[in-house]
Amino acid sequence: MADQFYARRNKRPRIPSEAERAKLEEFIDSIHYSDKYCDNENEYRHVHIPKGMLKAIPKDYFDPEKGTLKLLWEEEWRGLGITQSLGWEHYEVHEPEPHILLFKYVLHHPLSNCDPSTIHIINS
Repeated sequence: MADQFYARRNKRPRIPSEAERAKLEEFIDSIHYSDKYCDNENEYRHVHIPKGMLKAIPKDYFDPEKGTLKLLWEEEWRGLGITQSLGWEHYEVHEPEPHILLFKYVLHHPLSNCDPSTIHIINS
């Protein structure tokens, strides 16, 4: 399973060039971050990038078979302008809506702040 997971990424992180980053700048303020939610293992959130931003993202960030974004390394999603605390992992793309990226954070990570009294808990 882990091999399949990593096959959905670039072999190594590729940070956008300055020219590529300049094409993304106009969209960065329109990135939307969902509230966090968690289960017994992870904290989750989804990030909506503007649909127009997909056209400005480097082509090698996309899966040529599916036409959706690959799973991005932290350096890559940060290079696109997505900002979150350390430890978040891009683990899935919502294929029906490829502008929605799904992230998870290990619940027992020392920096986790998943508080059952303030964050929706998913029954597992």
